[in-house]
Amino acid sequence: MSEQTGDNLVRSAYDAVRESVLTRRLRPGQRVTVRPFAEKLGISPTPIKIALAILEHEGFLVGRQHAGYFVAELTAADMRDIYELRSAMDALAARDVARTRPAGLLDRLGASLAGQRAALAAGDVTRYADLDRAFHTAIWQGSANRRLLGIADLLGAQLQLGQNVTITVPGRPEASLDEHAEILDALAAGDTAAAEQATRRHVAQVIRALESALPA
Repeated sequence: MSEQTGDNLVRSAYDAVRESVLTRRLRPGQRVTVRPFAEKLGISPTPIKIALAILEHEGFLVGRQHAGYFVAELTAADMRDIYELRSAMDALAARDVARTRPAGLLDRLGASLAGQRAALAAGDVTRYADLDRAFHTAIWQGSANRRLLGIADLLGAQLQLGQNVTITVPGRPEASLDEHAEILDALAAGDTAAAEQATRRHVAQVIRALESALPA
């Protein structure tokens, strides 16, 4: 087996386990066993074990001596730490976008917001969640800060874990649409202070929703 082939196998295993965690097929606290993934992917246990170690390092799994790996059980405090970082990151990006107001980006954000509304009206929560993430990703991409996207990528999966929780909080998706509209209005107006404030209010509401739904 070449080194590149081995890397590809680890990547396949990593993607499969990570997706199972993000889609909650593997639930918080559940033990992750190697054999089902090895059989599903048609590979040996070794790439699976390497992938599990990587996912533990990233915070998705918890390793317990003599017991194996378990899906991390994130608390409200954990998610508050993550979303406080996101608040700073989002505020920086929002200020940059409001300052430059790139027409193509504003059009994309408007289309994303319209899609979110339509998806929520149709009861398509998965589509809504995808567009919600796309809305924020587009703003990050509009930032002039070259390090921001790298940080966003590191936080991205854990933010998705948080989103999996908040979309189940009654009324939260609808409130998020209004908050997104407020952010977009500030960006389109070129009001950097309002864009930052609207962004921070939005993330603060997400944190409150997480605190209401997760153990302390």
